[in-house]
Amino acid sequence: MERLIEIFAQDGGIRLDKFLAKAVPDLSRSYMQKLLAAGQISVNNELPKASYSVQSGDHIVVRVPSPQPIDVQPEPIPLKIAYEDADIIVVEKPAGMVVHPSHGHNSGTLVNALLAHCSQLSGIGGALRPGIVHRLDKDTSGLIAVAKNDQAHRHLQRQFRTRHVTKAYLALVEGHVSAPSGVIDAAIGRDPKERKRMAVVRDGRNAVTEYQVLEYFAQHTLIEAHPITGRTHQIRIHCASIGHPIVGDRVYGYRKQRLPLKRHFLHAARIAFNLPSSGERLELHSELPEELERVLDALRGERPTPL
Repeated sequence: MERLIEIFAQDGGIRLDKFLAKAVPDLSRSYMQKLLAAGQISVNNELPKASYSVQSGDHIVVRVPSPQPIDVQPEPIPLKIAYEDADIIVVEKPAGMVVHPSHGHNSGTLVNALLAHCSQLSGIGGALRPGIVHRLDKDTSGLIAVAKNDQAHRHLQRQFRTRHVTKAYLALVEGHVSAPSGVIDAAIGRDPKERKRMAVVRDGRNAVTEYQVLEYFAQHTLIEAHPITGRTHQIRIHCASIGHPIVGDRVYGYRKQRLPLKRHFLHAARIAFNLPSSGERLELHSELPEELERVLDALRGERPTPL
């Protein structure tokens, strides 16, 4: 059923999409921009431009289309479940599994597996991304939270937007990271030379990653990375930007890898957020997969450099 939102602005001088993202906190600014482009938002009975600045007294109407029906086939793929209740499910995604169907990946995805397990997920993500609130790259393993219903989906979206969701990743990077801890603050956008990739660019979107060194090896460093923002490929790009690409990353790192690893060494090891049902804080942990533990065991046989 279509959702109709009616607002009378009391303050002016702010871009319409930004104003609406604050006025309707369960809908993101990017989603508001999509609604604007689709002609689903009117101001004083006229369709505004994306750059329109709200004026005091404006009558704003937002039409939120009904969630798209789910059109992905369930597949009985085994899942490693870290937590589940009536609203959400948190699973440990293995490396090599795509999160949702896309061109070239019509089956075998996490969504296919989830639909076989849950039978129904939130429709807000659309026909190909039901329940998906955040994502992990194909070769990144670890914890991912999925919404079973629309209310839980909006609740999690709001927590991501207000940065109440905390995540920690384990990453093995090339070389020795000199500072034992630090912050990488570098905007991310489309690579102007290779449009299929992302890159650190001057006019990109704000992106911040905190990190802490956990262990040094002869030619590598194990770090724990905390993404403060959630840009595409953020940790991979940020590590490469400071001269320490993630081991196994053939897109942002070395094409010829020094370690025999068929995936990149990035694992979503921890996630914490408030449960939609009770507001209780949930924190979950995921151990490193065996193939990554074997890499560390082999490196520990080399002479380490003390912290």
